[in-house]
Amino acid sequence: MEIAYANSRVEKICTDAKRAKKKLGQVGAHILSLRFDQIIAAGNLEELRFLPGNYHELTADRKGELAVSLHGLTRLIFEPNHKPRPEKFDGGLNWSQVTAITILEITDYHK
Repeated sequence: MEIAYANSRVEKICTDAKRAKKKLGQVGAHILSLRFDQIIAAGNLEELRFLPGNYHELTADRKGELAVSLHGLTRLIFEPNHKPRPEKFDGGLNWSQVTAITILEITDYHK
């Protein structure tokens, strides 16, 4: 899977273990590393769908984005990096055609 980043701040947290640990704590940084191993190894988003972490599509004001659990309520938020967005006939996201993503943020969107 190809990975891009929305900004340099997010990229630094995702690619620098020391920054990840400072932002997420030891457990959160470890889980972030595991999620990245999963994402990098996947050929497409469908391969991630049923792995630990609960990869899922978001709704409402976050429609078009996806999330995976890190630690507690913290989520890694990303979106397909395809133009146009790969869709099924019913308009839903075609997970098997998503081979590139953009990491948007790491947050607790439940607040």
